[in-house]
Amino acid sequence: FKGKLEQKTSLFTPRKPPLARTERGQRGHDINMKSILAFALGALAGIFGFQKHQEGINGKKFDSKRTGNAAIEITKEDVNDAETNAAEAEKAPKEEKQEEKKRTKVLGVIPARYASTRFPGKPLVMIAGKPMIVRTYLQAKKATQLDALVVATDDERIRDAIVKAGGDVVMTDEAIPNGTERCAQACERTAGEYDIVVNIQGDEPLIEPEIIDEVVLALKNAPRECVYSTPVTPLKHEEVKMQGRVKCITDVNGYAIYFSRGMLPNNKKGEVDTSFDYWLHLGLQCYDREFLKLFPKMPATPMQMQEDLEQLKVIENGYKIKVIRVNHCAHGVDEPEDVASIEKIIAEDPSLD
Repeated sequence: FKGKLEQKTSLFTPRKPPLARTERGQRGHDINMKSILAFALGALAGIFGFQKHQEGINGKKFDSKRTGNAAIEITKEDVNDAETNAAEAEKAPKEEKQEEKKRTKVLGVIPARYASTRFPGKPLVMIAGKPMIVRTYLQAKKATQLDALVVATDDERIRDAIVKAGGDVVMTDEAIPNGTERCAQACERTAGEYDIVVNIQGDEPLIEPEIIDEVVLALKNAPRECVYSTPVTPLKHEEVKMQGRVKCITDVNGYAIYFSRGMLPNNKKGEVDTSFDYWLHLGLQCYDREFLKLFPKMPATPMQMQEDLEQLKVIENGYKIKVIRVNHCAHGVDEPEDVASIEKIIAEDPSLD
C-alpha cells in the first residue's frame, strides 16, 4: 500500500520549471511579437482607409477633426474626374502610336524617257493636238488622292513640254534602267515627305483618275505588311494568250498570288476556258515609300527574270501586293498604230480633250 501511495503522490509533484531561454531565443521571440503587432496595426489602418475611400466614392467628406489628419475633402466628382483623366492619359499614347502608322501623303510620278527602243520619242507623239505625256499628266492631275504630281524625265524636250502645260518636272539620271527606279529617284529629289508613291505610266493618256484614287486608297487602308497596290481589269478571252497582256491571279483576300505573260491560270488542256474570268494587270503601281527605297536595291529574283515582270520580285521577297478590280476599257500607246484608236476615243468623248 505504501508503494502505491508513493506512486500516486508523485503524480501531483510540481514539475521543474523549463530552462530559461537563451538570449538569442528571447530576441527572436521579441521580433516575432513585433511583426505580429505591426501586421495587426497595418490591417486596421487598411480597413480604416478603405472605409474612408468608400465615403469619398459615395460623396461624403472626410472629417479632419475626427481623423486628426490634414483637412482633405474628396467628393464623388473628384474621383470621377481623376478616373477620366487617367483613362485619357492611358488612351492618348495608343492613339498617337496608331496615327504614326497611317500612310497619308501621296506623290504621283510619271516616268518618261525619250529614247524608247520600240517607239523613239513616244512621250512627245502628238495625240489630237497634244503631246501624249501632257495628256497623261492632265488626266492624272484630276485624281483627288494625289498631294503632288511630277513628271520624272532625263530629257529636256519632255521637260519643256510639261512646263509649257503648267506641270511640274523632276530631272533624273539618264542611266536609270526602269520606271520604278526613276520614281524612287524622283521622290528623293522632290521637296516634301511622302508616305506613298504612285508610278503612273506615261503612255496612258486616257488613264481614269478614279482608278488612281482607288489604288491609293487600297494601300492607305491595307495593313503595314502590304507594301504595294495595283489594279486589274477583265481581259478578253481572245487576248489571254497574248504575251503582251500580263495576267494576274489573287487569293480570296485580294492579294496577288502570281503575275504572268502566259495564260494564267493554265489548265490541263492548255486552252482558254471561255467560262472563266481572266484578269489583265494595268500599268499602275502604288508603293509604300519606305519599301520603294529598298526595292531597287533588291537583287533580281528567278521568277522575275523568267517573266520579265518587276512585281514578281515583290512577291518572291515575301511582301504583299493588294489587287483591286476595276473596269478599264481604254489601252495605252505601245506602238505608233495605237495613236489612231486613242484619237477616235477622244473624238467620241469631248471630256477627255
